[in-house]
Amino acid sequence: MAIADLTKSTLQLVLQDGIDSESGSPILKNKSFNNVKTSATAEQLLDVATVFVSLQERPLYAINRRDTTDIREG
Repeated sequence: MAIADLTKSTLQLVLQDGIDSESGSPILKNKSFNNVKTSATAEQLLDVATVFVSLQERPLYAINRRDTTDIREG
């Protein structure tokens, strides 16, 4: 049986940096915050992201959580 251990989480804000004039698609920039507690809930991350977004000049496009998991035999 395999066991998965959550080892690292990153909070990523995706910000819109304009519109591509040729394709009309949004131009996106990422801001990542490392060392997020792996036990943090989605609600807690949303609260923190909301505060960080208020400090940005660019409008928010998306909020992502990136988790790294180690898988081993159990």
